[in-house]
Amino acid sequence: MASYQKVILLAFFSLCLILGYSNAGKIAIYWGQNRNEGTLAETCATKDYNFVNIAFLPTFGNGQTPIINLAGHCDPYTNGCTNLSADIKSCQAKGIKVMLSIGGGAGSYYLTSSEDARQVATYLWKNFLGGKSSSRPLGNAVLDGIDFDIEGGTNQHWDDLARYLSAYSNKGKKVYLTAAPQCPFPDAWIGNALQTGLFDIVWVQFYNNPPCQYSSGMNNLEQAWKQWNSIPASEIFLGLPASPEAAGSGFVPANDLTSQILPAIKGSAKYGGVMLWSKYYDDQSGYSASIKNDV
Repeated sequence: MASYQKVILLAFFSLCLILGYSNAGKIAIYWGQNRNEGTLAETCATKDYNFVNIAFLPTFGNGQTPIINLAGHCDPYTNGCTNLSADIKSCQAKGIKVMLSIGGGAGSYYLTSSEDARQVATYLWKNFLGGKSSSRPLGNAVLDGIDFDIEGGTNQHWDDLARYLSAYSNKGKKVYLTAAPQCPFPDAWIGNALQTGLFDIVWVQFYNNPPCQYSSGMNNLEQAWKQWNSIPASEIFLGLPASPEAAGSGFVPANDLTSQILPAIKGSAKYGGVMLWSKYYDDQSGYSASIKNDV
């Protein structure tokens, strides 16, 4: 009987491997804030990333005309970013999910009411997702979802925006929702929104936050990681700078990540992988290439 059970278990684990049910993590990258980081198509051609967040849409809400800012990659004022449509489709053809990241560390964004949130959601749906508009900034490519990188403004109505965006999944293609909160728990800006259970992936910024980043010790990082795993999201990613120059603090040498941090967190049921800021800095350090077999 014991021998029979062993055979069944071996068959089960073999099936898991065949179907890809392993604890292998994924890598997410932010692209768009340095013109010297290569094109979006080149980014996806590296095969180092599973998610690419196009950064940023830093102006929206309170009746403002939404404006995308891709830092020299293209000029949205002359419809110069519509050429990115082919790059987006190229990424998606490789199985890479491409998100639009709204917010960022600098910008003019906040929501004044639930109705304001609804209007922003409608704009995002028509101009970047599955809706239709005559003025789609990135052309006719349909992005996979919206990333909330909210680091300012107010903490109001982000839950409303998530609900309105999520409802568009009922119109066909799923609208993925992701977020990049700071590691102190709960996040000061979108902590309430993350409790809605509508976010698929949360990549937590374990940098520029000394109380919970690796430089303050594994105990602090592990405690914060456990807190973040309590939220109702499908996957949690460890967010890190891709080089020492990419952030004010929080860079983790690749060897420390693979030998100290990942062994401590990969057993988490919600472990999803590693998020890196950003493509430009990853180009300089080769960080993602050095860790991808261990993530």
